[in-house]
Amino acid sequence: MDHPSPHVLLFPLPIQSPINSMLQLAELFCLAGLQVTFLNTNHNQKLLLRHTNVESRFRQYPRFRFRTISDGLPEENPRSSVQFGELISSLQAVAEPFLREILLSSSSNSNGVTEPPVTCVIPDGLFYYAVDIGNEIGVPVIPFDTISPCCLWVYLCIPKLIQAGEIPFKGNDLDVLFENIAGMQGLLRRRDFPFYGLNDYATDPYCQMVLKEVESIPRSNGLILNTFEDLDGPLLSLIRSHCQQTYAIGPLHLHLKTKLAEKRMPISASSNSLWEEDHRSIQWLDAQPIESVIYVSFGSMATLSKEEILEFWHELVNSGIRFLWVMRSNLLRGEESNHQFVKELAEGCIERAYIVSWAPQEKVLAHSAIGGFLTHSGWNSTMESIVQGKPMICWAVYVDQRVTSRFVGEVWKIGVDMKDICDRYIIEKMVKDLMVTNRDEFKKSAEKLSNLAKESVGDGGSSYNALQCLVDDVKKLGSKGKDIKSNCIG
Repeated sequence: MDHPSPHVLLFPLPIQSPINSMLQLAELFCLAGLQVTFLNTNHNQKLLLRHTNVESRFRQYPRFRFRTISDGLPEENPRSSVQFGELISSLQAVAEPFLREILLSSSSNSNGVTEPPVTCVIPDGLFYYAVDIGNEIGVPVIPFDTISPCCLWVYLCIPKLIQAGEIPFKGNDLDVLFENIAGMQGLLRRRDFPFYGLNDYATDPYCQMVLKEVESIPRSNGLILNTFEDLDGPLLSLIRSHCQQTYAIGPLHLHLKTKLAEKRMPISASSNSLWEEDHRSIQWLDAQPIESVIYVSFGSMATLSKEEILEFWHELVNSGIRFLWVMRSNLLRGEESNHQFVKELAEGCIERAYIVSWAPQEKVLAHSAIGGFLTHSGWNSTMESIVQGKPMICWAVYVDQRVTSRFVGEVWKIGVDMKDICDRYIIEKMVKDLMVTNRDEFKKSAEKLSNLAKESVGDGGSSYNALQCLVDDVKKLGSKGKDIKSNCIG
């Protein structure tokens, strides 16, 4: 009996970083000869098509296609971090019946050609319901958790923390250490917890979502993580106690470039950005001395108050260090536009700085003029910084960023953790520490990890092998409901 041809459905969380990571994985699958369908929301697909060449780029893969669904929200909804819970629950109401329908039947593309049935679903880890739907119908599901593995391990320990009475917190001391997170004793404080202000996990909607995700992981057919063994090996061993088939295939963006070069295909200059990139930032960097600039970006969702922005601006100006700062149009909390405010800031530091609304981040971090990165500690940003060997100052905002920033400072020793601090004098000291005082020490540690990252995606490296295992296992899953029996996951 012939098995169906492998056909993977990828379903990312509807925000910038997960979409970026999922598209990189989609292209890696295409290069491996798999049939791939990428399920995006209508809203984000419009942004993607407007600001990138993703449509023409993927046209070279005849077995790839986009499909879109509504996220259930009106077009005028800002879809910011404040409305994140609303976005996820609204999308779930649309996605659950859609996934059932697409997994139960073959579908036709826009040309009326019948596509083979989906044989494997790769949703974002937060879409726990996809695992249940897949198990119900008999289609294997391998979630891709796009957050940091260190945060995922904390998530997996939450039931134990509840049982031990460590959460919700008793008292207001945020420097109390957790005792029941294996591998992190003496390291993780309450202020590093993803929900550090958690009062009642039973009523916190995001915490409840995470608990459902934790329950779904052992019921899945595997787990994909954007990391590499030399960075997260000890944590990966712990995660595998919950899901043995855990594939560490990162850094994804570097892995993709390596595969494209291996196949002698053009390495596209395009990003997967939902924002219009200002490439004048690269021209400005070209005119700056080597390692003289600190790059400042708080990602695609975080918002800051006017007071917080001014504290950062003053410390950057007072430090005497050149800086390139990404100020999104919606960065200023509570205000739709900060155009005049940003204009005044830009004019006040024009001699030594450049402010843009969005930047081609991979190119920026790869530039020789960049000496450090003041970041919100998003996982994609962290991985991109590690690959380029750029030390970080971490001003974590929420969720996995809070755990990641602790690891940057205390475990990997490639930067400083500044979370919960927004004081111009302390920030100025940290900038000088990173860029001048302890520059050589940070640079040495960062370059060591950068080299290990590059080795991991090279022929025979840990991530190279893990991706091959993942592709092979996805092909085996052409037979509905078949368990993976792989010998290549440690």
